[in-house]
Amino acid sequence: MKKIFFLTMAFFLVPVFSQQNSAAANLILNHYAARNFVEGAIPSSDLDTIIKAGIRAPSAGNRQPWHFTVVQNFDLVRQIVSGSVSGNVLIVVSAQGDGKTNGVQILDCALAVQSIYLAAQALGYGSRIYTGPIDTVNSRFKTQLGLPSGHNAVALVRIGKLQGQVDAVSAASARKSAQEMVTYK
Repeated sequence: MKKIFFLTMAFFLVPVFSQQNSAAANLILNHYAARNFVEGAIPSSDLDTIIKAGIRAPSAGNRQPWHFTVVQNFDLVRQIVSGSVSGNVLIVVSAQGDGKTNGVQILDCALAVQSIYLAAQALGYGSRIYTGPIDTVNSRFKTQLGLPSGHNAVALVRIGKLQGQVDAVSAASARKSAQEMVTYK
């Protein structure tokens, strides 16, 4: 009986699932790390949506170890990520501990970072993930950012408006081929 139920559900849900997820698949297959940001503020309603995407990310044991710090102060954004333009927002993803030793926490935070990154692009903004400034953030900016006690930054996501009609083909870095990266057995 269970087998018939699941087969019936699969028969009816696969076409619906495929249609609903074509937009998600297109977003994932066509994203790119933006470089050509232009000035312009991100509305708070869009920031709330982007943060909710991070909150909804999966985590091991549903622990949700992350904390999000939304940095809208342009002087602070510019000190952390050079080349930022007015209106860029940084989302600092932090977790309890030193940010290096707990692999599960790092993976969980990475899933939240990816969700934030993709949500920003789904809303039409550019987004870029940074890990290079993390040591500087943890050594110089934790107090200014108001990171929770015992937390260290794990990654940053820069979000901003983009210039003109930039697309993933012309703006993205070259990717390795599937033949180089995938093994099927």
